Amino acid sequence: MRNTILDYFRKANGQFISGEQISDDLHVSRTAVWKHIKILKERGYIFESSTRKGYRLIYAPDLLTPLEIASVLRTHSLGQNVVYLETTNSTNEIAKEYARNGAEEGTIIVAEEQKMGRGRFSRSFYSPFAKGIWFSLILRPTFFPLEASKSTLLAAVAVCRALRSAGLPQAAIKWPNDILVDGRKLVGILTELSASMERIDYIVMGIGINTGIERIEFPEDFRDKTTSFLAEGIAVSRKQLLAAVLAELEKLYMVAETEGFDKILEDWKTLSCTIGNEVQVISEDKTFIGKAVDLDNNGCLLVDTGTKIERVIAGDVSIRPVKQ
Repeated sequence: MRNTILDYFRKANGQFISGEQISDDLHVSRTAVWKHIKILKERGYIFESSTRKGYRLIYAPDLLTPLEIASVLRTHSLGQNVVYLETTNSTNEIAKEYARNGAEEGTIIVAEEQKMGRGRFSRSFYSPFAKGIWFSLILRPTFFPLEASKSTLLAAVAVCRALRSAGLPQAAIKWPNDILVDGRKLVGILTELSASMERIDYIVMGIGINTGIERIEFPEDFRDKTTSFLAEGIAVSRKQLLAAVLAELEKLYMVAETEGFDKILEDWKTLSCTIGNEVQVISEDKTFIGKAVDLDNNGCLLVDTGTKIERVIAGDVSIRPVKQ
């Protein structure tokens, strides 16, 4: 009912609405209306009230609360259940705990701030309060565990499509799952899973998108390598962008579940800024340079060194572009 009341005020476009009118139109008591408005005020919404005119909504916070997400969500399952946190160390850690305790597929853990956000190889991920989208998604797929690593590529395709639709047509995927804009990282993705040989128990897909961070705010060590919507001169609604990402994820997840990953891998290649370029591959036991030429059917990167084709597995290496 709270979402219904909030949507009712939004449609009023800032006009006053009497408590009696709300009560009649929504078939709830005026006392219930007042209680819901009181809760909304506690969550950061600002209403102007008038004894004669009623109420009007004059400010909605730029927060990713369940109410705000629900107001724009257009998925069937992903994001329908939201766990909202103002601050946490890592949404992935919370999501894994929820997944172990039986949380339903499609549940998302959303935080306004992560104090210990991390990416691949336990690298830190800067996640300041309300200046990005920091969330983790719980999936319980039916495909085989051997296919699980391709979920990272699926996530990259979905997010890249959403970014392009939101005003960044130059967004591209650096293998396997970073999203870059003109060579600077805007999105990090970390996929973790629990599985046996026979089945996947759960996949937790952690996604961090920089939206409102000014370039000067980024830690100095990677200021020149990182960007955000704001730094690119684009104003974006966090809730609308999250809804777009979830919609793209749901579409691709349904494809993976029903048709497999072949089309997704092809889509990944068309969005990639790695394929066709010279890269340096750094692993524990060797480093080499070659041209990234393709993905194989398992989502591994194929690199032509000039003498042979190296098959590169995501979990083992770091990929860097070769400076021309």
